[in-house]
Amino acid sequence: MASQLVREWIGIQQFPAATQTRLSELLGKLKQENVSTLTILVMGKGGVGKSSTVNSIIGERAVAVSAFQSEGPRPVMVSRSRAGFTLNIIDTPGLVEGGYVNDQALESIKRFLLNKTIDILLYVDRLDAYRVDNLDRQIVKAITDSFGKGIWNRGLVVLTHAQLSPPDGLSYDDFFSKRSEALLKVVRLGARIKKQDFKGSAIPVVLVENSGRCNKNESDEKILPNGTAWIPNLVKTITDVVLNGSKGILVDKKLIEGPNPNERGKILIPVILAFQYFFVVKRIQKAIREDIAKESKPLWELRDMGLANRQF
Repeated sequence: MASQLVREWIGIQQFPAATQTRLSELLGKLKQENVSTLTILVMGKGGVGKSSTVNSIIGERAVAVSAFQSEGPRPVMVSRSRAGFTLNIIDTPGLVEGGYVNDQALESIKRFLLNKTIDILLYVDRLDAYRVDNLDRQIVKAITDSFGKGIWNRGLVVLTHAQLSPPDGLSYDDFFSKRSEALLKVVRLGARIKKQDFKGSAIPVVLVENSGRCNKNESDEKILPNGTAWIPNLVKTITDVVLNGSKGILVDKKLIEGPNPNERGKILIPVILAFQYFFVVKRIQKAIREDIAKESKPLWELRDMGLANRQF
């Protein structure tokens, strides 16, 4: 595979001054911790806003987005560099096809990621999706089976379409809380993890609004209904997860292909052979000797041994 083209991160200059300042502070914090490269994997169902979120983080139209076209069939990595820091964001095709997990899409993602290290997983869904079901659980299970349970220690749940009016008279914060709790429960079930499995705290949930109609504050930053400038908040949360003490996920051949069935159990062969010898073979030998000892000898054999009476 040809080396990835890394371009200067000029898109950061398109952000308002307040956002630029905050992003520079966060990138500086990563560099202080010897993190000079950050690779973010973006996954989820189709049509949830993965590509738009990539473009929002980069600050430019790096990935094609169209409301009338399906997503690209292959992963795409966008790489940007600034002041000695390299940001890689991998946009991926949707994981659902015809109501089922798209195994072909998942395999293409794994092959694309070979020999790369995943520093952050952004699992993207929509805030305005009002329910979760078994398909959500199957998607999480497929991600976990592909990259291991540990990927969720480096994971964020990103909810797009965050500028909405909640239904049924719920407050915005209550609706966000209920939606987050429902989705996190599915993640825990699908990944077969417990709350105590997480280092530090549970998987963070971050709100995103990629629309050009997103409200702005006095500093011209895009804000959520609660007033949070969401781009700096997302990057801050990513930074916190990177520095939480867990390790990135190296996608090697073994991780992709799973354990070699020919190697499975080889380490137990000497133990099994020893067990068979001492507890099976030796017992059989002992039983044979005991049977021979108990067996009554014929008269002619006793005669030859000089043990028989001379009366025949």
